[in-house]
Amino acid sequence: MSGTHRKLFGTDGVRGVANIEPVTAETALKLGRAAAHVFAECRSAKHSGRLRIVLGKDTRLSGYMLENAMVAGLTSLGADVLLIGPLPTPGVAYITRSLRADAGIVLSASHNPYEDNGIKFFRHDGYKLDDDIEARIEHLVFSGEIENIRPTATKIGKAMRIDDALGRYVEFAKQSFPRGLTLEPLRIALDCANGAAYKSSPWILRELGAEVVVIHNQPNGTNINTNCGSTHPEQIQALVRDSKAHIGITHDGDADRVLLCDEHGDLVDGDEIMAIAAVDSLRRGCLEGNTLVATVMSNFGLDETLEAHGGRVLRAKVGDRYVIEEMLRHGHNVGGEQSGHMIFRDFATTGDGIVSALQILRVMIETGKPLSELKQVLKKYPQAQRNLRVKEKPPLEALTEVQTHLAAAEAELNGKGRVLLRYSGTEPKVRLLIEGRDQEVIDRHADCIASALAEAIGQA
Repeated sequence: MSGTHRKLFGTDGVRGVANIEPVTAETALKLGRAAAHVFAECRSAKHSGRLRIVLGKDTRLSGYMLENAMVAGLTSLGADVLLIGPLPTPGVAYITRSLRADAGIVLSASHNPYEDNGIKFFRHDGYKLDDDIEARIEHLVFSGEIENIRPTATKIGKAMRIDDALGRYVEFAKQSFPRGLTLEPLRIALDCANGAAYKSSPWILRELGAEVVVIHNQPNGTNINTNCGSTHPEQIQALVRDSKAHIGITHDGDADRVLLCDEHGDLVDGDEIMAIAAVDSLRRGCLEGNTLVATVMSNFGLDETLEAHGGRVLRAKVGDRYVIEEMLRHGHNVGGEQSGHMIFRDFATTGDGIVSALQILRVMIETGKPLSELKQVLKKYPQAQRNLRVKEKPPLEALTEVQTHLAAAEAELNGKGRVLLRYSGTEPKVRLLIEGRDQEVIDRHADCIASALAEAIGQA
């Protein structure tokens, strides 16, 4: 195959409808071969012996197809595959480190419907792949450069199942909660989204002493994320109210993110979770550089909250990989997204829904305060969001009428809010976000800008 300009990797691995390119058994096999070759190149000279790659998945029906194709590709290049079955994405990252493997692969499309699937890679240290390594894998898939690399006889790899992966991950997650504390006073409502955390999250919370009321923990291959989990928070809100729980926890399909709701059933989003965790870390003197890493989508109130407590917010591009890049670049240890991806680098190398929830549960236990009180630390600015389908994506700076309305909005906000306009990285959409202290003002500006956008580049 030629055409190295073709693109497989998006902002979070390879993703699409299962059994349609690029998420097919054929491409998974080629990706396995290319990845094994690149990971072998990346090894240091002192690591001799056979390449070892961890392979995990979520609960989608198509996981069986992709898993077998990846195993065929990896073993055909001489790699040994360590199969760990359904486990949260952060669990795959942890097991990769725990088993001292050369890389980790997870088959998941996160919060997408069950028809979709995806392929994500981790380095040996549990962090996501660098762009240049992804580009090298992509090049090999399309160029056919490794077609003639064919190990034979004993040099072909083998696959083996790791039976204790789930137990290892449960113990790892529990270690992020102080040994001297217990969750015994709490009743916790939990929605597992019929996804990868269906066993691990209830197990972790119960072992720490909580009474757990759990729903959507019976995956059948086609019910992952279906009217449940973090994309349908009304489910956990209702469960909290019905069960009179102290807190609600809801995951997405691969459990790398979490949303919470307080004891009244009111939702607590990623910005509020970050504010609670960062302010607590500032008080304890353990927020590295007194800085929280968020994205450009996080509420402006987060900046004011951190400033009021002697800290600051550093903003990255949208996507948890970009948050992690900023954290690694500057040595920061707490970061995340409004959507519920939280990275606590003192414990994990990637977003981990249950580890994030445990950090808030610790604050609740230590302070004796309910979540409804803790979340008051963040005074959110009102937001106006508009998402518009577009037929093309010309440079936004070239849209004169749109730029005129943007300038008018920023002038009226006068530094007490912000305007963010960007194209979606994954859909034919333009996204507008305006924040300010007055909902009427920002709605008026949002409508004007959206109208100008529709006129200039709106879908016919």
